[in-house]
Amino acid sequence: MSTTLGNEEASAASKELTPQERELDWYKNVYQGDSMPQLTVRSVLMGSVLGAIMSLSNLYVGLKTGWGLGVAITACILSYAIWTTLRKVGLAKTDMSILENNAMQSTASAAGYSTGGTMVSAIAAYLIVTKTNMEFWTLMGWTFFLAMLGVMLAIPMKRQMINHEQLRFPSGVAAAATLKSLHAKGGDAVRQARTLFQMMGLGAVVAWARDGMPWLAGKLKMNLPALPADFHFPLLKIAGQPIAKWTFTLEASTIMIAAGALMGWKTGWSMLLGAVATYAIAVPQIWQHFPDALLAHGADPKVLLDPTFFPTSKAIRNWSLWGGSAMMVSSGMLGFALQWKTIVRALTPQKASTASGEADPLAAIEVPNSWFWAGTTIAALGVMTIMHFAFHVKPWMSLIAVIMTFFLSLVACRATGETDTTPIGAMGKITQLTYGVLAPANVVTNLMTACVTAGAAGSAADLLTDLKSGYLLGANPRKQFLAQFAGIFVGTAVVVPVWYLLVPNADVLGSEKFPAPAAQVWASVAQLLSNGIGSLHPTIQVSMLVGGLIGIILPLIELALPKKAKAFVPSPTALGLSMVIPATNAISMFLGALLALIWEKRNSKQAEAFLIPIAAGLIAGESLLGVGIVLLSVLAP
Repeated sequence: MSTTLGNEEASAASKELTPQERELDWYKNVYQGDSMPQLTVRSVLMGSVLGAIMSLSNLYVGLKTGWGLGVAITACILSYAIWTTLRKVGLAKTDMSILENNAMQSTASAAGYSTGGTMVSAIAAYLIVTKTNMEFWTLMGWTFFLAMLGVMLAIPMKRQMINHEQLRFPSGVAAAATLKSLHAKGGDAVRQARTLFQMMGLGAVVAWARDGMPWLAGKLKMNLPALPADFHFPLLKIAGQPIAKWTFTLEASTIMIAAGALMGWKTGWSMLLGAVATYAIAVPQIWQHFPDALLAHGADPKVLLDPTFFPTSKAIRNWSLWGGSAMMVSSGMLGFALQWKTIVRALTPQKASTASGEADPLAAIEVPNSWFWAGTTIAALGVMTIMHFAFHVKPWMSLIAVIMTFFLSLVACRATGETDTTPIGAMGKITQLTYGVLAPANVVTNLMTACVTAGAAGSAADLLTDLKSGYLLGANPRKQFLAQFAGIFVGTAVVVPVWYLLVPNADVLGSEKFPAPAAQVWASVAQLLSNGIGSLHPTIQVSMLVGGLIGIILPLIELALPKKAKAFVPSPTALGLSMVIPATNAISMFLGALLALIWEKRNSKQAEAFLIPIAAGLIAGESLLGVGIVLLSVLAP
């Protein structure tokens, strides 16, 4: 392909062209799906393997942070490095084409991201509120049909949002640019791949030194040196207690540091600000003046009788999460409302791509509408059947959830295309609020109907992001869709069994190891809508009111300020998240963001090239070995 990505976009996005002319221009000047391999066995197998690995990483990281990390760019770099090595040692005869790597990326993305998104939110919340894990085959079917529904819902959106409107989908553009850079065989591509593998090794060493050595010591029945889980500062105190009791420690982990580096400076300092305000100011005051507020959330009754008795960190966070949840929900809903133009465009019928009677020039390569109708019907029936028999949701309520999912997926996909942010949380909360009215006092119905919306919207947006990269590279969209669909099978087969090993019961969630902040928010909203705000302690009601107001006021202040001043307004999402996770996590994320900021200031070009490989490598290495050690402890106790 001789043109650059920018030229391709400029050519196809010319405002002087009609939608049909735009598609013809792309077909003649960019499309190369018939001139090189794309959907091959090796591309799907490579994507399946990498996607399976990344699904474990995302599950582990999601249970810690509540956020999922993009798979596409990491998979591109890993695939390039692995296949280049196989080629050099003679185990592969030819290099993968750029379109094969694009198909690989789609399979890996579906397996590594689409299938596990609701595991760390709605599924974990279900476990929190019911204290019972779903049956294995129920969760397998639920995960598969939910991801399938999202992928199918993306079919009618692709041509409108990508071919005609040319929405940016920035992550898709970045993945396409990464593939072009790798296939140009420049020095940066090789160094990026080498750096990613080196950082994976470093992350794995940290995980083994911290978690693996104690396991090995137990097996060998001998003392072995190990890295402590965190580092304490016993001389520093808050309200007469060592700061470690308020969760202020330095954790021996690279995951949160790397995550902070990826999330940016504003998120990082907002996290630290929120942690200090919560665990150094608000919670100590509650402990000293309203200790009964902690009783309902896991504190020992001795906290009322003995002023020196200290509640567990889980009991503390079970109190603070309500204010944090209110802040995240209100800011997310306001941000969604402020995108009203995007919402209107998403729900406004668009003109057909071809005039009546004219042949569709892309009919042979685009995904046919018949696939949409057949696939959506199968997926919807699968979801509704499981909802009825496993969760006892009335059929008419299940049908409303599926219908809502289509319209909310439209909005979520357009938001992703325009801002690179998928408002999955807001989509879920809209459904939760709806079913708070339709099915009051029914926590399970509230959670699982919202799970449909959030899960399908995330899968649809993920597919469109991959299709954007394929569009820029001239890929066959039908083959790319099939590659994405194949990833659903792999992701489901891997992530569901590992879920039961990582999270055998509800006690694991909300612990120091797995704070599960996203699940805590989902569960708190469902319980609030079910039991009513009057069932909560007065201090929690106040914290929710304050948190909700802050979540509304901060975005409005930022909206009113000039561009330079916006950087000084804290992120309400980050503030809220810092109230749900331990302070130690927030400190690590702040340090990562600070290190990234310093690097960007000193050498922006170098940081742009290597920040993602370094951070992604650390996260993948530590999380994957972390999962491996958990599996070892289960299989070889």
